[in-house]
Amino acid sequence: MNRRLLAALGSAALALSMAACSGDGAGSGGNDSDQPGDLTIGVSMPTQTSERWIADGNSVKEKLEAKGYQVDLQYAGDDIPTQSQQVDQMITRGADVLIIAAIDGTALSGQLQAAADADIPVIAYDRLIRDSPNVDFYVSFDNYKVGVAQATALLVGLGVQTKDGAKGEAKGPFNIELFAGSLDDNNAHFFFDGAMDTLKPFIDDGTLKVTSGQTNIEQVAILRWQQEAAQRRMEDLLTSSYTGGTKVDGVLSPYDGLSRGIITALQNAGYKGADFPVVTGQDAEIASVKLIDDGVQSSTIFKDTRLLAEQAVVAAEAFLTDKAPEANDTETYNNGVKVVPSYLLPVQTVYKDDIKPVLIDSGYFTAEEVAAGQAG
Repeated sequence: MNRRLLAALGSAALALSMAACSGDGAGSGGNDSDQPGDLTIGVSMPTQTSERWIADGNSVKEKLEAKGYQVDLQYAGDDIPTQSQQVDQMITRGADVLIIAAIDGTALSGQLQAAADADIPVIAYDRLIRDSPNVDFYVSFDNYKVGVAQATALLVGLGVQTKDGAKGEAKGPFNIELFAGSLDDNNAHFFFDGAMDTLKPFIDDGTLKVTSGQTNIEQVAILRWQQEAAQRRMEDLLTSSYTGGTKVDGVLSPYDGLSRGIITALQNAGYKGADFPVVTGQDAEIASVKLIDDGVQSSTIFKDTRLLAEQAVVAAEAFLTDKAPEANDTETYNNGVKVVPSYLLPVQTVYKDDIKPVLIDSGYFTAEEVAAGQAG
């Protein structure tokens, strides 16, 4: 059992013993201090450049503090050495559990070994940490299914399929381009695999055509998920592959930030109105939700970070009470050294008609925030 928890339990037992000797009973004003207050959870988030990660960090912190725990929340500014240093400091300061969303899933082996040496459990948050035996648990969404959902949304937007999975009326061929996330993010590979497994039959039968010919993840990946880099790549694709009247019909984008960069490039190239390409996304960022509401972006994949934060808290509390967190997947997430027990959450595809029932009615955003394209 965690050493600090044992100390807290020992202190509580001593206090009860002293109260009994002094004749104090229930309601007599004895020490009612809560043991979580003696425990600290280190929370390491990758960046504040994405509203998604700000929301994640705040949600985890608020839920832990609501239970009385002390929280050391740090953002690394998308800088690997900074995140390594921050995790080192959390270990040195005596964190009892670490919750880490890694910038680079292979860059924290030394820190994880130090955590293991100090008996500090490590929970990988949404991004699997690779190449280390010292990852104790993983909380995330079903990332392969995220990719399937993104590709399906592209097919629905093009009219090749309907939302209920039936065959659509559109025959194609449709010109599409593919984007993927950062290669050092394990999730990017799951997203891309799920998407390509879904799109490949339609590429093979000619319904879809990747006009640039760039279909490997190494060709289409965007380092650090940067919006500006996605815009530049889309501009380059338009210049190199869409001349002589050839038009883009759809773009597979795995993240709303990339989607906004892609959309900017398309708008600058003169795409607008009913002829605007179908552009997918992920994370339901408010700026992209407004674009969906305005009929510009086609869809996004909603991953409710409130539920993910809650599951991270559940896992942390299990470790603090010397229990194994409940896993619903013990086969999928091999980090190169071990299969990490995982708890995976479901996702939802959000089209324009889904904004109110999925995002507004659940309290994730208000109608005013969607209209303004800015969270309050």
